[in-house]
Amino acid sequence: MRIVVTGGAGFLGSHLSERLLALGHQVYCLDNLLTGARQNIVAFEGNPNFEFHLQDVTKTIYVEGPVDAVMHFASPASPADYLRLPIQTLKVGALGTHNALGLAKAKQARFLLASTSEVYGDPQVNPQPEDYWGHVNPVGPRGVYDEAKRFAEAMTLAYHRFHGLDTRIARIFNTYGPRMRPDDGRVISNFIVQALQGEDLTVFGDGMQTRSFCYVSDLVDGLVRLLLVEAGPQDEGVPLLGGIHGPINLGNPGEITVRVLAEKVLELTGSSSQIEWRPLPDDDPKRRCPVIARADRLLGWKPRVPLTEGLSATIDYFRGLVTPGLD
Repeated sequence: MRIVVTGGAGFLGSHLSERLLALGHQVYCLDNLLTGARQNIVAFEGNPNFEFHLQDVTKTIYVEGPVDAVMHFASPASPADYLRLPIQTLKVGALGTHNALGLAKAKQARFLLASTSEVYGDPQVNPQPEDYWGHVNPVGPRGVYDEAKRFAEAMTLAYHRFHGLDTRIARIFNTYGPRMRPDDGRVISNFIVQALQGEDLTVFGDGMQTRSFCYVSDLVDGLVRLLLVEAGPQDEGVPLLGGIHGPINLGNPGEITVRVLAEKVLELTGSSSQIEWRPLPDDDPKRRCPVIARADRLLGWKPRVPLTEGLSATIDYFRGLVTPGLD
C-alpha cells in the first residue's frame, strides 16, 4: 500500500511510519516540524519506500500518484504544546482534518484519524467506553485540543455517512516510549527527565489522579491492525458507532495513580530526587482508563508490554539525551 502519514515526523507518526515500512508499505510523510523532528525519521529517509515532504496540512495537500490510505496524525498532542499553540491546534483539527479527508476522498483511499482519550474530558464514567459522550469544558484551556479532536471525529464520520468514505477512528490513550521529547510536558517524560537530572518530580494535586500508559510498540500494532482490517460480517447490522468505522479505544487498561508512577520512575532510575507537590491545573482529568473490548473483538488487539519493561526502555532512551544531575 502507498500510505500518506500526516504528522509522520512526530513521536507516534515516526514509529508508525517505521512499522509500515517494515511491513513493506510505501510511506509518504507530511510534517511541518512544528512539534515533530527530522531526527525522528532520519534513519529511514534513505529507504526508497519513504518520502518526506515539509507540509502544513492546514494548507491544500497535493500528492501525486495513487494513494491507498491516509493516516492523519498531524497535531500538537501534549498539554505543553497545545497550550502554547492553541490556534494552530484548532486549525489542524479542523482545516487539517478537512484537507486530509479531501485527499482520501479524491484518491478513493481509506482514512484513519488519530483521535484521543481527551474527547472524554474529565470523565464522570470510569473506565471509558466508546459510547460515553464525555465531560469536556469547551472554553477551558484544554478545550482547544479536546474540541479540535471532537470536531475531527464529527468531520470524519460526516465524510463516511455523506461520501461513503472508508473511515477508521482511533481514540488513543496515554502513550509513551523512545522519541518522546524531553520538553513535551507529558507526565512520563517529565518524571524521567527530572529524575535523571536530580530535580524534584513535579506531581500536581494529591497524585491520586489516574492514567493508563500504553507502550508505543503496542499502540502502533493496534493502529496498523485498525488500518488494515476489512469491514465484513462483524459490521453487518451493527450501529455505525459500534463497528469498524466508528471510534475504537486504543490504550492500556492498566490504571495507575500519578503518585505511584512517580515512585516507579524514581525506583527504575535510581534517583534520589524527591516529590514536589503543586496545585492541579484547570480541567486536568481525575481518571483516565480505556475499555478495550471493542479493539479486542474487532482487531484481536491487547497491549502486551508491561509498564516496568516499557519504562526501562524509555529511561534508557532519555539517558542518551539528558545531562545527568549531580547528587
